[in-house]
Amino acid sequence: MQLRAFKQELTGDAGRSGGAGRTGGTGRRGRRGARKKAAPPSALTRVTAALAPLSRRLAPYAGKAAPYARRLKPVYPRPGRAGWRRWAPSWRQWIAAVLASFGLSGACLVVAYAATDIPENLNSYATQQDNVYFWSDGTPMARTGWVQRQAMPLKDIPVQVRWAVLAAENESFYTDPGISVKGLSRALWRTVGEGDTQGGSTITQQYVKNVYLTQNQTVGRKFTEALISLKLDNKMSKDKILEGYLNTSWFGRGTYGIQRASQAYYGKDVSRLNPSEAAFLASLLKGAGLYDPTLNKANRQRAVERWSWILDRMVKIGKLSPAERAKYRTFPEPLKQNPLYDTGQQTDYLVELASQYAKKAGGISDKQFDLGGYQIYTTFDRKRENALTDAVTQARKQAGQSRPELAKTAHYGAASVTDDGRILAVYGGPDHRTQGYNESNAATVPAGSAFLPFVYAAGLEHGVRTTRGGPATPITPESVYDGDDGVPVTTPEGPYWDRSGRKVAAHNDGKKSYGRITLEQALARSVNTPFMQLGMDTGLTEVRRTAEAAGLLPSSMGAQVPALSLGSATPSAIRMASGYATFAADGMHTEPYSVRRVTRNGATVDLTTTEPRRAVGAAVAGQVTRALTDSFRLAHPGAAPAPVQVAGKAGTTQDDTASWYVGTAESVSTAVVVYRMDLSKSLEPLPLKGLDGAAADSVPYGIWSKALRPLG
Repeated sequence: MQLRAFKQELTGDAGRSGGAGRTGGTGRRGRRGARKKAAPPSALTRVTAALAPLSRRLAPYAGKAAPYARRLKPVYPRPGRAGWRRWAPSWRQWIAAVLASFGLSGACLVVAYAATDIPENLNSYATQQDNVYFWSDGTPMARTGWVQRQAMPLKDIPVQVRWAVLAAENESFYTDPGISVKGLSRALWRTVGEGDTQGGSTITQQYVKNVYLTQNQTVGRKFTEALISLKLDNKMSKDKILEGYLNTSWFGRGTYGIQRASQAYYGKDVSRLNPSEAAFLASLLKGAGLYDPTLNKANRQRAVERWSWILDRMVKIGKLSPAERAKYRTFPEPLKQNPLYDTGQQTDYLVELASQYAKKAGGISDKQFDLGGYQIYTTFDRKRENALTDAVTQARKQAGQSRPELAKTAHYGAASVTDDGRILAVYGGPDHRTQGYNESNAATVPAGSAFLPFVYAAGLEHGVRTTRGGPATPITPESVYDGDDGVPVTTPEGPYWDRSGRKVAAHNDGKKSYGRITLEQALARSVNTPFMQLGMDTGLTEVRRTAEAAGLLPSSMGAQVPALSLGSATPSAIRMASGYATFAADGMHTEPYSVRRVTRNGATVDLTTTEPRRAVGAAVAGQVTRALTDSFRLAHPGAAPAPVQVAGKAGTTQDDTASWYVGTAESVSTAVVVYRMDLSKSLEPLPLKGLDGAAADSVPYGIWSKALRPLG
């Protein structure tokens, strides 16, 4: 009893003492107690208080659900089961798990849908621009309309044109919710399971991708695309979505939208398309690079198959009658090229060269380039271009007056290239609108004797071998060879025999003999026979390597036989000019280029360029240049002032199919070629029959001398 009373007394004292501390104490403990009382409630407390009313409302239902919940509660091992079944969930638990996962996924989708907004700004695919080209002096050269679009109201697009697109891309467009669950599932499966993405998008999804999103094929982009498509389908009418899609889709040939595509492929407005033509245009939506039949045979086969399939689909969905389908059994061939592409005459050839180089060096795809907004600063010199064009135009006119029967099949290619690789001017043809291919860049006819400097350079650089496998013996410009016509070509083992069993012999122009002659004199006087033998002595492999190092393309070199030394290679005018420019640059070769800078909306585009590389030694390049200078002075004495170093050489072929003149002055090399070819019959060169003029005053030299300063 006394002990109990003592505890009560202590307790009372403690309580009174604590109370006194809380109410009237001024010590540290009193202040700490005050701070604890003033602290705000925790987040958990606030959430619990907020959910209390809801808990009270759900309490009756929770009570009713409790027995069922107890059944779902895992009890392991399960009573009344044997073996592995004691540890397997019950069917009720499986159903609950599935329902819970669906509920959670649905909740996440609802939240994501609510949080996704339709972007206010269209992306660059929907706001195309032109590309602008500039001369070397910075003045505008051309403004191309490759990225062309003209928005068309849906009412102006024929119904059958619309249904050709719908049959190809999304026949359920007017009834679907804007997305394809099947297509999305397939895309997700392909991405997760196989590492790439698959199509299956509705037209609404494609439209969203075109005008709001990027073209990146990722799961995230697909998910965003689907959510925006659902919202857009609820906000915008189906006709408006279809109209937007038809006006923003890419059809190839630089065109966006069905109207420009109709003009690019058939030269008419979309309102004049028939169902057959519409079916072909619809096939391009699957990939214009794969279905434009003008690009290659494989494309044409794919295009025909898909065109036929689309027309059959139109019949199947009731948008084209079988009788009308029967009218369209012949594939509607599109135009060979986009008539909207042309800028006119020579400028087209310059634009073509510059665009090809810009895309390759800048790593720009055709589709990206077609989006526009690029400023391409070229290397083309306006004055030199005009001078070269005028010179060729005058030669064409004279040929038409004096030899009209031959002039019809005459072709002229020309190019000027600096010793540091800049292409200053080209002549690609009379007009890009009538002749699409660029003759300055075409490898069509042999170089003939204009190729001799490369053989000469190879011999000086690598020496000759008189025994098989023996050491190379150096040669000099004063080394003597037999310059007679018909000299047999020999190897260390004896005469060289061709496949028909005949000895191969070299021949000079006009079958003229020169006797023993130095290599420098042989090049200056264009004597063929010494160089055919020199090529064998040096090794045709070395000749080929030297020519390629100087700038000729491997694809133009042809067979590695003795005729290689006499110019069986078929380089373009650009490449021949580049090769001679290598000698003028002391043996350093720079790949020819037509663009010095590219920007896009003011931002610089990085260009991948090649550094100059040594093709031949400086001494060898000087020896070749000296011989070419002698060649020019011998053939055209007094044509240039003595202090001016001008080097050049004519080039002819033994079968009279090509006539060249290639020469350098003021570090600019120009190559001119004249040949005949009837393109309506074949690609085989025809004999010139005097169209190139006399040897002393040939047409190629006349063009060259007028175009290349200071001789003009």
